[in-house]
Amino acid sequence: MFGLDLSPEGLLTFFSAYAYEPTWVYTFIVIFMFASSFGFPAPEELVLVSSGLVAYLAQNPQDYPPPYEGAVGVNVYTLMVVCFLAVFLSDFLVYCIGKFLGDKLMKYPYVQKQMEGKTYATIQTWFNKYGSWCCGMFRFTPGLRFPGHLSCGILGIPMWKFVTIDGFMALISVPTQVWFVATYGKVIVERLQAAKFYMFGAFFVIFMVWFVRKKIKERREFSAK
Repeated sequence: MFGLDLSPEGLLTFFSAYAYEPTWVYTFIVIFMFASSFGFPAPEELVLVSSGLVAYLAQNPQDYPPPYEGAVGVNVYTLMVVCFLAVFLSDFLVYCIGKFLGDKLMKYPYVQKQMEGKTYATIQTWFNKYGSWCCGMFRFTPGLRFPGHLSCGILGIPMWKFVTIDGFMALISVPTQVWFVATYGKVIVERLQAAKFYMFGAFFVIFMVWFVRKKIKERREFSAK
């Protein structure tokens, strides 16, 4: 797994290997989504697209046969439910931490770093401008998801409002992405086979470099205060 081959054939082999390992797929999704909610570099969209592609491969055993007879593939509808619950519950957990432990958390450097400077100013501006709708907007904004949802709890946004708004946003975005990729995955596979997926690998590497450099810069700015 850690020696991932980014060639088109290597990527297809990697995804097809997990098409008939639903337990591992669902477990990975939960781990990555919770990591993403807490600000770690695990892009939600990348996880959803990858999950949908795995489901597409499992739905086409004639092209991507199971490793043994009777193997159970990833079910797209179960996958949609797992992805939604992982995304929503991870958001809700961050909100609850802010609501019930906010004052204590502000003593920790990591949380202080997330809640000060430009990030905090942006969150405050959004709250003043959009009010409770920020509960759903933060989840679509890289870098603001964790501090934004934490702020929703700290600033006293009613729990029912957070659940309703964030849950609705997750419900209309998460399952639909998984279903779309699982249904029209043939296009992605064709791009893989045409070697155009190298662009995806390059984009991912660029994103990770940018994200790490951004975090290092934020840490230096925080330490200088």
